[in-house]
Amino acid sequence: MPNYSAITHEATTSSTGPSASDDMTRTRRVRPHSKDGGGGSASMFSSVTNLLNTILGAGTLAMPSALSHFGMVLGIFVILWSGFTSAFGLYLQSRCARYLDRGSSSFFALSQLTYPNAAVIFDAAIAIKCFGVGVSYMIIIGDLMPGVVEGFDDRAASIPYLMDRNFWITVFMLVIIPLSFLRRLDSLKYTSIIALVAIGYLIVLVVYHFATDALAPRDKIRIIHWAGPVEALASLPVVIFAYTCHQNMFSILNEIKDNSPKSILGVVSSSIGSAAGVYVLVSVTGYLTFGNDITGNIVSMYTPSIASTIAKAAIVILVTFSVPLQVHPCRASVDAVLKWRPNAIPGTQGRTSSPNTRLLLPTATRSDHGSSAPMSDLRFAILTTILLVLAYSTALTVTSLETVLAYVGSTGSTAISFILPGLFYYKISDPDSIHHQRLTKEDDDALSVTASEDADDDYNETTDNEGADGLSGGSVSSIRSAASGIHTRSKAAKLLRRWQTKWRADMEHLKPVHLRRASLGLAIYGICVMTVCLAMNLVGTHAAH
Repeated sequence: MPNYSAITHEATTSSTGPSASDDMTRTRRVRPHSKDGGGGSASMFSSVTNLLNTILGAGTLAMPSALSHFGMVLGIFVILWSGFTSAFGLYLQSRCARYLDRGSSSFFALSQLTYPNAAVIFDAAIAIKCFGVGVSYMIIIGDLMPGVVEGFDDRAASIPYLMDRNFWITVFMLVIIPLSFLRRLDSLKYTSIIALVAIGYLIVLVVYHFATDALAPRDKIRIIHWAGPVEALASLPVVIFAYTCHQNMFSILNEIKDNSPKSILGVVSSSIGSAAGVYVLVSVTGYLTFGNDITGNIVSMYTPSIASTIAKAAIVILVTFSVPLQVHPCRASVDAVLKWRPNAIPGTQGRTSSPNTRLLLPTATRSDHGSSAPMSDLRFAILTTILLVLAYSTALTVTSLETVLAYVGSTGSTAISFILPGLFYYKISDPDSIHHQRLTKEDDDALSVTASEDADDDYNETTDNEGADGLSGGSVSSIRSAASGIHTRSKAAKLLRRWQTKWRADMEHLKPVHLRRASLGLAIYGICVMTVCLAMNLVGTHAAH
């Protein structure tokens, strides 16, 4: 967020002339998204890679089955719509982060400014959700690895411990543990690249079978028609929750080097856009290959071979490197829950970088996770160890978390993807909010600086034209012609600049009143999705009994 002191200091020097105004303008335009003072060092590529790895997972393989229940036309629309709503939730998180100190963004920090007494509930829900997903990944490792080693060598079936799921969970914990002790999300960029290579192999496998195998008969393909409302609604959570990555968005915002609106929008659009493209490609090609006979995991539909065995190994690699991405936000949320105190709002802290000692937004001091205080090495190690031990013990004793994850996903994923971003932005951007008024003041200062620059340009052009009129002889017309050309080009440049201000690629032209209404609509949409998902879970539970 911008530093008021720089504006105040430079505003006192603006009366010295056009050159001072130009210096202030250049400084003010860069500073709202400064890379200094609390900024991160992560590149845009690293941010996109980690966010995309958080999105893509084993759920990709369930997309063809979901498409079979919707029909191709409606299914593709649902996939794209779910991606758009998730991207809007990420965008609202980036807008909310502007009200906080650079590098201190988190769900806890925002809830302290908006709904302080409910902060512990929000973080507890995020912690439970991330913990459950991490455990489910460990269970997938234990379920798939015996089949993987047997697929590579039939003699493995005669070795008891190679067929033991607990053995493989323990082995892969040796990989998960060191990765989970990394403080920065940016440190996981290389493992995220490996995970994305694994998902790339799965995509190639699905497309290859689509191109070489006989396609399903036409009567087993639904183009426009669907399987019915019950089947479609049952598949809706698979598509909606496939884009859940919002638990790591604030870490991305804290660590990225260039946090300008254009850069952040690029991270969001690249991640969600790539995921949507993968989901559409896999769902369409997989569905056309097997038709309505397809099951939840498309890899299980292929004839056992080395290629399908490698695909199962790729899934194991993918979920292994996804566990630390769940530990990171889970640890931050648990830390925030343990530090929470009723009615303890950090309202006395401001930016220490302001030489004017003017208090800014009542945010917390910066930490590795954007929480209220930096996490000590001992506390970091203890929390990480406890989470890993609990997750490991749960994965060894529980063989299926399907029912639990269905309810946790319906509540936790919906909350952090739609409800919380919508409610946070709607609350903090209230025109009567002191936080919004302070941020608006800086925007007004920027507009006044731009207007002053335009006035200076007009003044300089007028002076040049008057000087040209004072010249004598035949040179007057030629100089006037040149001045007219310069004036025309200058007006065109100003019109282009004003047009770019009105319609900008970084979405900064959106009016706050419209954005607030849209954020409230996203929260309401999230509540509706949560209600539908919980209802379908109850229907499925009763049907099973």
